[in-house]
Amino acid sequence: MEPDAVDEVGRVEHGGEADVLDFSANTNPETPEGVADVYRSALADAQSYPPDLPAEFRVAAADCVGCSRQEVLPMPGGLAGIRLTAEVTLTPGDSALLPAPSFGEYSREVRLQGAEPVFVDHDAVLDADPSEHEMAVVCHPNNPTGEAYDDAALREFASRCRESDTRLLVDEAFLDFTDRPSLAGTEGVVVARSLTKMFGLPGIRAGFLAATGEMRRRLGTARQTWNLGAPAIAVGEYCLTRREFVEQTRARVRAERDRMAATLGEAFDVFDSAAPFLLLDIGERSVDAVLEAARDDGIAVRDARSFRGLDSHIRVAVRLPRENDRLLEVLGDV
Repeated sequence: MEPDAVDEVGRVEHGGEADVLDFSANTNPETPEGVADVYRSALADAQSYPPDLPAEFRVAAADCVGCSRQEVLPMPGGLAGIRLTAEVTLTPGDSALLPAPSFGEYSREVRLQGAEPVFVDHDAVLDADPSEHEMAVVCHPNNPTGEAYDDAALREFASRCRESDTRLLVDEAFLDFTDRPSLAGTEGVVVARSLTKMFGLPGIRAGFLAATGEMRRRLGTARQTWNLGAPAIAVGEYCLTRREFVEQTRARVRAERDRMAATLGEAFDVFDSAAPFLLLDIGERSVDAVLEAARDDGIAVRDARSFRGLDSHIRVAVRLPRENDRLLEVLGDV
């Protein structure tokens, strides 16, 4: 990290509120059955240092994304992996190709290294020339638009990054909600994954990176020792093997997202989404007025103006059917 950059880079606003029906955060409102028991059972192991490279966790993660165990590096959440990738890739004066609008932490992490983010429209990022940059980032599916990229086009972009010696970071935080294949195990690509979204466990802080070859070695060397505690390791391993839970969640989210998009589309411009959220362009309405009206009815929605290039947008998560009914009722009156 570049010390001087710390004084110039601020924090990024995120969703998530208590004491309301929260549609501002895009995490699963359900968790796999049995998680609490696994967590409690792991507390005894917390009296000792955890394994630095927990074998069972790495096997579960590798099976989940289709790579080898040796290519998996445990992380305390996907964002920790994003930072580590930036740290071992970028130096002051470098540049990174970033989609916009997208997750605001990408540009923050780039700037913390003293490097410069170069933005391109999210739907044109795979057509961009990566050769002028040391790193490129793709959010797949993209947050906040929900766009999932064509698999062949994504792999072709990865090939061009590899040819130009540009490090490609693919953030797959929401890929679990699709049936798309992961890029884990692809030469020259670093994949970041998290348990936050699919398994509804943002407070556990568990995830992993998948990388190959020399980049895997560099990440492994720079990674903090014991960066996952015993409960996070146990819960992570358990969740990553809950394939029935994943399939049931995908089906629920797909059905509810389609239903919500159809209803909300009568009043708003709704972006196509493969993720557990919908981005809405509310047109001439006041974003502040919509946020306030929703909150008066006990609902929090995400002010999407914090995303680069958006000025008349809100984002809503896909929750449980009865909760989604309430959102549709409230937004139908704004």
